[in-house]
Amino acid sequence: MSTIAQNIADVRQRIAKAALRAGRSSEEVTLVAVTKKTAAHRILESYDAGIRDFGENYVQEALPKLSGISFPTEDVHWHFIGHLQSKKARDIVGKFALVHSVDSLKIAKEISERATNLQLIADILLEVKLDEGSAKFGFLPTDTLEAAAEVISLPGIRLCGLMGMAPFGASPEDARPAFRRLRALFYTLPSDVQQVLSMGMSSDFEVAIEEGATMVRIGTALFGQRPPD
Repeated sequence: MSTIAQNIADVRQRIAKAALRAGRSSEEVTLVAVTKKTAAHRILESYDAGIRDFGENYVQEALPKLSGISFPTEDVHWHFIGHLQSKKARDIVGKFALVHSVDSLKIAKEISERATNLQLIADILLEVKLDEGSAKFGFLPTDTLEAAAEVISLPGIRLCGLMGMAPFGASPEDARPAFRRLRALFYTLPSDVQQVLSMGMSSDFEVAIEEGATMVRIGTALFGQRPPD
């Protein structure tokens, strides 16, 4: 078994154990393999090991991968998970199964306009700022419900839930309260929007699952350390 395949097996086992501790099924949790700065042959290796959901952070890196990597089957889903600049928002519509990082109404409206022009429906998540003292992007928790109501009214968009990242540098246990708050906010959304709760990365995904994550975004634990951004 290759290193990547072994890493995937190990992470899936950890997902299963975390789900069990929370009284959940591991089938409730989607593993998104974060492939930024990952070569095509390594992405294909992870595909061979069963990965079908891939996440990219940068538009300029992602688009060549989407067009250049040929998978044996069509059951692959690409996710956009990074910060999205307004001028890049239009470039991703119709290319990603889910955009996790809609962090402003301006971005939502850009996606809506592009999707409407293309006669598409773009599935998105609202990114919530879990560390209100940081410079991170996202809606403040107190503003999220109002923003969600406005986004739901936009044409060409389907709001599917929320995404959040733990405060930078927080240990898994220190991240738990933030994940718990995001879960509580998630369950105040309209019921038909409560589809995806995307939270948890390599350092804290087990706690995120225990706190209700339905989607985790894992890079380092699968592919090892990448060069810094």
